Amino acid sequence: MRRQGFDPDPELAAVRAQPGLTKVPTPYGRDAWLVTRYDDVRDVLRNAELFSYGHGINIPPMSEEQAKRLKAGALLMMDPPDHTRLRRMLTPEFTMRRIRRLEPRVREIVADHLDAMERAGAPADLVADFATPIPSLVICELLGVPYADRAAFQARSNTLLDFNQPPEVRGQAQMASAAYMGELVARARVEPGDDLLGMLVRDQGDEVSDAELVGLGGLLLIAGHETTASMIGLGTLALLRHPDQLDLVREDPEKVDGMVEELLRWLTIIHSGAIKVAAADTEIGGVPIAKGDAVVVSLPAANRDPALTEHPDVFDITRRDLAHVAFGYGAHHCIGAPLARMEMRIAFPALLDRFPGLREAGEPVFRSFNVVYGLSSFPVAW
Repeated sequence: MRRQGFDPDPELAAVRAQPGLTKVPTPYGRDAWLVTRYDDVRDVLRNAELFSYGHGINIPPMSEEQAKRLKAGALLMMDPPDHTRLRRMLTPEFTMRRIRRLEPRVREIVADHLDAMERAGAPADLVADFATPIPSLVICELLGVPYADRAAFQARSNTLLDFNQPPEVRGQAQMASAAYMGELVARARVEPGDDLLGMLVRDQGDEVSDAELVGLGGLLLIAGHETTASMIGLGTLALLRHPDQLDLVREDPEKVDGMVEELLRWLTIIHSGAIKVAAADTEIGGVPIAKGDAVVVSLPAANRDPALTEHPDVFDITRRDLAHVAFGYGAHHCIGAPLARMEMRIAFPALLDRFPGLREAGEPVFRSFNVVYGLSSFPVAW
């Protein structure tokens, strides 16, 4: 999880360049094979039957009953067929057609926050004033979560994702998050609204349990605001520190899509997938992997692999057709990827157009040892 500014730890590149694999310690008390090469990472992620999530090692220490309840609906730690069944329920809400219907509202939210920044005047904290509230408000409206609760759920998610916190503290945050979502699910069962939770209750109510709804809602709430917020904050810093690339976007707005994809690849804010376990004896990159061995993939190392693209450590928004793994790969490819892309394609140009003189106004604070890499604060002026 260590980073050096925008870059993965140099040790990852060294491990990737060596033949074979290496074992690394994990926060869960066991070693895991570290997979860093692009092709190997995709092989592991595409094979959900051979490399399984269903072993319970990704949840902070808690009772077996608590772990079972919290794991229900947690798509990132589920295997087919349960994963397939639940993901299929969500898929209609994340089609490009549905996402396009959200665009006017996202543009309105972005404009409202830019207006507020302009009224308050410089300096501003881009993280607190722009990067975080926009995806938070979008996912709250999509799920039917009261936006007034955002400070509380953001505090819980920050604790849950922060590996500087003791495991028992992270476990308590996870249980508190589940209890909060349980209240929302109970409310939706009685009076389903037009939001995603309401839709699941109305359309799939007999096929999905309350525990599964809690898991699905909790995952979407955390993933829906933490990841996009980090990308907007860290991505803006990357653009300001690469003025040649920023000029390309200013001169040609058609390059925004390429810019977003390159930011996703180059930053890769998710360090790894959840730890998997080999369901049978196998091999990765020629290295024997025994049944029961833990395996963890490094997404930043894979996206900086020369096998994916030339000069991978260079930030270059003119790259084309890169099949990066910033959103994962295979059955567990991020279901919210279209929404995240849409939010970034709207937020970045709007920010740069409103404040053409945007600049750093202090030292940004990088967030380390967190599941989602990003900035804690980012002072800007214009």
